Amino acid sequence: MKMFRRFLKGFAIFLLMFIGFLYFNNSSLCMKTDGEAPFSLAHRGMAQTFPMEGITGDACTAERIHEPEHPYLENTIPSMEAAFRAGADIVEFDVQPTTDGRFAVFHDWTLECRTDGVGATREHTMEELKRLDIGYGYTADGGKTYPFRGTGVGLMPALDEVWARFPEQSFLLHVKSNDGEEGVRLAGILSALPAERRERLAVYGGDEPIAELRRLVPDLRTMSMATMKRCLIPYLAVGWTGYVPVACHGTQLHLPEKIAPWLWGFPETFVRRMEEADTRVVLVAGDGAWSEGFDDPQAVERLPKRYRGFVWTNRIDLIGPYLEK
Repeated sequence: MKMFRRFLKGFAIFLLMFIGFLYFNNSSLCMKTDGEAPFSLAHRGMAQTFPMEGITGDACTAERIHEPEHPYLENTIPSMEAAFRAGADIVEFDVQPTTDGRFAVFHDWTLECRTDGVGATREHTMEELKRLDIGYGYTADGGKTYPFRGTGVGLMPALDEVWARFPEQSFLLHVKSNDGEEGVRLAGILSALPAERRERLAVYGGDEPIAELRRLVPDLRTMSMATMKRCLIPYLAVGWTGYVPVACHGTQLHLPEKIAPWLWGFPETFVRRMEEADTRVVLVAGDGAWSEGFDDPQAVERLPKRYRGFVWTNRIDLIGPYLEK
């Protein structure tokens, strides 16, 4: 009986020590932040926004925009310029392949929603896409008025135009398909860039094109649902020790704010661990179902204390001042 009590006492001490180790090894309380502010990632540059309520995957969001508060259209050179002026550290944009071997910067799979064109975006040449009015379909009042109609002619940029206009800035490219061949084509373009330029780029998208990009351009930061799972599932199992799985190195993580707090060491310790593994952490709003961002000062207040990773936003013009370093 006495031996059993000694065993229970020893086990209790071990358990308390183990719990203490878990807490302090994954706590951010002892880490110095030096007042560092989060970084900002501007989704599609400076874009017109729309309500998320009732949104579906095939919805034409240009037909349901909020009353415009600025003159910029997503995925354009002017919208990127405005986003960087507002304080964006990184600008995200979408790419679509063209029939003449280039990549257009445009979100939609088809042209009818936003433009005066028809058909799949990728079934046109860049020259044909340049003739379109990309502001043609935007309306905030159910089609009574179209405030951007006529203003977007020639504004769809080619990928090489972005490189030429912003040689020093950082970008996140979104591949809109799950076509491995698209990853091969994009790899051919990105591998020709100087290594120091690729250091300021990242690409995310479907599992197949991202796998090809990782194979062909191994020094490029990439992310897909598959790479996220390969990193986070083992991290949940062993991250309490401070170990960062190899799959978490040199990638990017987009973490919904409702899921991120369950990760060992979140926020500060987790972000630091990933930074040491050359991985970028991006916090998105909500549950991650859609591209929800921290889009107003009230949303910024929800950011975890001591968080110093990247913040996804659709309104860099509104939250930029709150994230100034």
